[in-house]
Amino acid sequence: MYGAPRVFLDLREAGETCGKNRVARLMKEHKIKALRGYKAPRVIAGRPSILTPNKLQREFTVSRPDKAWVTDITYLRTWQGWLYLAVVVDLFSRRVVGWSMKPTLHRSLVVDALLMAVWRRRPKDKVLVHSDQGSQYGSDDWHRFCLAHNLDPSMSRRGNCWDNAVAESFFSSLKKERIRKRIYKTRDQAKADVFDYIEVFYNRVRRHTHLGGVSPEAFEMASV
Repeated sequence: MYGAPRVFLDLREAGETCGKNRVARLMKEHKIKALRGYKAPRVIAGRPSILTPNKLQREFTVSRPDKAWVTDITYLRTWQGWLYLAVVVDLFSRRVVGWSMKPTLHRSLVVDALLMAVWRRRPKDKVLVHSDQGSQYGSDDWHRFCLAHNLDPSMSRRGNCWDNAVAESFFSSLKKERIRKRIYKTRDQAKADVFDYIEVFYNRVRRHTHLGGVSPEAFEMASV
């Protein structure tokens, strides 16, 4: 699933002496290609949020951990029915700091993901938490939880996926690199595979272009 730039970084880390152009040439000769992403969503201008204003304003680069998180929901296909996944991503390191998987779109799905993020990170200062305008993020449970844990809600404009582009990008990577349009036999099988992708590969190993070619965990360790 890696293209030439990330393959080059892996080779260099392994001690191989080579250049980016050579890696690209050899990959082309041997027909080795990175997996293509899904079609980009259509841009819609969007209307301002009615419930909560967009406080993030697409400021996706922040100066420190736990200053701003983004969260969103996606769905996975299984032969037992849908499995819904909610994640919370720290904009500083692009690390998935909270996640939850359930068979329904109950509001507890998003609250549990946020609870994991709060429990893991234990932020000292107020954190901006940005989401879309899904009903789960407009629920009383969500707003009460944010108020109780010093979190500041923010919402995308209605119908504008680019206002939450970092969360969308994570889901695109998950589906391109791991799920690959697969239909899992059971929800438990899907949960195990997603857990492995997030906790074993994405956070600890996967090279991220935005982070200069290192993993979210390595980026956070280097910034301490």
